[in-house]
Amino acid sequence: MKTTYSFKIFNKVSELPLAWNVLGAENVFLSNAYLQVLEQSAPPNMICHYIGVYQNETLVGIALSQFLNLNQLDSFGSRDNHKVSVVRNIVFKNLNAHILIIGNNMFTGQNAFIFSDTIDKIEAVKTLKLAAEKLKEIFKHKGIQVHVTTFKDFVNSDAEIFLKAGFHKYFQFTTQPNMVFDIPLQWNTEQDYIQALAKKYRDQYKRARKKSEGIEKRALNLEDILKYENEIYDLYLHVAKHAHFNTFFLAKNHFGVIKSLMNDKFLLYGYFLDGKLIGFYSLFHNGKAIDTYFLGYDDSVQREKMLYLNMLYDMLMHGINAGFKTIEFGRTALEIKSSIGAKPQEMYGFAKHGNFIIDCIFECAFNYLEPKIVWQERSPFKD
Repeated sequence: MKTTYSFKIFNKVSELPLAWNVLGAENVFLSNAYLQVLEQSAPPNMICHYIGVYQNETLVGIALSQFLNLNQLDSFGSRDNHKVSVVRNIVFKNLNAHILIIGNNMFTGQNAFIFSDTIDKIEAVKTLKLAAEKLKEIFKHKGIQVHVTTFKDFVNSDAEIFLKAGFHKYFQFTTQPNMVFDIPLQWNTEQDYIQALAKKYRDQYKRARKKSEGIEKRALNLEDILKYENEIYDLYLHVAKHAHFNTFFLAKNHFGVIKSLMNDKFLLYGYFLDGKLIGFYSLFHNGKAIDTYFLGYDDSVQREKMLYLNMLYDMLMHGINAGFKTIEFGRTALEIKSSIGAKPQEMYGFAKHGNFIIDCIFECAFNYLEPKIVWQERSPFKD
């Protein structure tokens, strides 16, 4: 006999049951503290809901949903060619502006849900599908029509569960891979990494470090983040607006809110030249993994000082020195992340358009607007 589950949808973190954080302990991005970050400083065009999956009265699963209104954005990004950008703007503004996501669109990786070990995952995913339909009804009652419903980001084994749960009518898609660095157990110091590199990439490392001389790097506490809030946001915004595609922009107070609520789980490092903040990167500690977050830099300094590459090395060194197992570098700048040793991990999603006719051509439109990125994977380590 099949096990059946029910769901509850919560609007506020204060409404969540006490058992939520027990399950949420497995992933910082489903913890109460992080959900409070979203509640206090989500992007202005984002609305979050929290889904509890129940077996009888017992909470056996938790999930995050994010609704995005793309009509609230002035720009989706400026790096694609003009023709693609124009078509994308027309399509998204008119046909795909309202997107309901089961997952976290601010990260790459499976941050959509956590299920208890005893749960029937196929039936639980079916329950999340029902919860998504209910959310569409909730938005409809508010006069908002959800155009696209999507579930993201899943590795291949999770994707198979979705297919078994009845997602055959959804468009299964994959975009750029998540770049992941698995740190060998025997590495404890920066020198362990350097010695493992082939000569070409060891020279690249030394050259980047030489270029960064004169730059002061330091961890910023909450007081520092608030002090430099405007500069941090301007540096972030410069990088974000030059991305291929954006579905949101952060609120200006975002980094300060995170630090105030998550303390040592969230780190932000600033780079200073002659006393001026010229760049920063941020990351989360998530169990034995590090999830890299947003960064920013001054273009007039970045190329000369190889600032972005040095940031990648610094994130990696932090992971090695602090004993982490994995660093999730996300799905941008694939080739340069590959050059430091990160490996691509394919991520899958499922999407369905609310209009039957549009849904029939959804795959073709998606492939046109999100073409495959051509890049060369590097192998920086000795054979």
